[in-house]
Amino acid sequence: MNAPARCPALVLSALASGQGKTTVTAALARLHARQGRRVRVFKCGPDYLDPYWHQLASGAPVEQLDLWMTGPEDCAARLHAAACAADLVLVEGVMGLFDGADSVADLAQRFGIPVLAVVDARAMGGTLGAVAHGLKTFRPGLPWAGVLANGVAGARHAQLLQEGLPDAADWLGALPRLAGAGGGPLLPERHLGLVAAHELPDALARLDAAADALAATPLGQMDAVALQRFAVDFAPQPQAAVAPLLAGRTVAVARDAAFTFIYPANVRTLEQLGARVVFFSPLAGEDLPPCDALWLPGGYPELHAEPLATHARLQQDLRAHVAAGKPVWAECGGMMALAEAIDLPDGRTLPLWGLLPGRVTQQQRLAGLGPQELALPAGVLRGHTFHYSVFDSPAPIACHAHRAHDGAAGEAVYRQGSIRASYFHAWFASSPAATAELFT
Repeated sequence: MNAPARCPALVLSALASGQGKTTVTAALARLHARQGRRVRVFKCGPDYLDPYWHQLASGAPVEQLDLWMTGPEDCAARLHAAACAADLVLVEGVMGLFDGADSVADLAQRFGIPVLAVVDARAMGGTLGAVAHGLKTFRPGLPWAGVLANGVAGARHAQLLQEGLPDAADWLGALPRLAGAGGGPLLPERHLGLVAAHELPDALARLDAAADALAATPLGQMDAVALQRFAVDFAPQPQAAVAPLLAGRTVAVARDAAFTFIYPANVRTLEQLGARVVFFSPLAGEDLPPCDALWLPGGYPELHAEPLATHARLQQDLRAHVAAGKPVWAECGGMMALAEAIDLPDGRTLPLWGLLPGRVTQQQRLAGLGPQELALPAGVLRGHTFHYSVFDSPAPIACHAHRAHDGAAGEAVYRQGSIRASYFHAWFASSPAATAELFT
């Protein structure tokens, strides 16, 4: 593990969101996993939903890479570990290739990973050549793999696209327009992003259909030898030891369809801190397990408010937990579940758990988005916010997170007894000491 690890790797990026990056990344992972190769997939930036598809496709856990949120040293360590264990490493970008202060292009260039541009070419012909040339040459020294046209109407359309490329070697193929059952999107969406793979009974069949289509392209026909043109040497990265600040403590974590926004790295950080992590499902009617601290992660409580509100025994457990002064860290959806009620877009008002005063209003427009950091006495936690609801509460505000790139005040952190709650999602590995503070 202390020597460089060489492995084929690709960053899959695009002009913007909505080009088909997730579908192509998952299809490529599924295609090679079906052929017996070990595939490791990463997602750039904060995202809980795309990784469910990539995990299903690859059969392996999916982690985040973000030069700001997780940090370059963390990225280097995760990439090296993946390269040691994999035959192919895939990194799905976020938004467009050059978007943001710490862009996908920055990450690709820092680690020397070739960029595969996925371009939605449904209404495009020879202009694909200009788009590919621009992405390829806009930044000198950017490692480049080629371009894959998505949403192509047929063979003649693909030919026109291919002929428009200044460099024939950039052509990695064309994918047809893919649809799910009933003609809907292959990977359906709702507010906050894609529907998670585990919510669709035919999710694997959808991925197999995409993989089958990709198998007909030059990219999909590459075997282990051909993939070596994308080989990258990943250097090892020393990792600081994590002090066992939570040794002997049990942290309970809600996990089900209502509380689904959990980074595997966050769970691993709790375990590295020495905590025993136990999961429970409020939706399944499970009680709060014996624990010293509780984490209520984000998710979709607005879609499950009625069954959550009827779990009276859990509400009693939560009140006893708080009355005993035991810590609760509630992120976004977890905070929403603790509120008194939620107003839904269809006009209904539903009760929630009532441990935090105030009510949530679910709205159609985005209410918060972007990287933020939270300064605590023990350290600074980096993370992000992304929500469509607002919380009107008289609960005391202990502090605010701050926006990453201008330092302006961000999400409030409410403090009610032993409860700390915020729309801020924390990346625990950014400060294990501050993480321990949340649970002690």
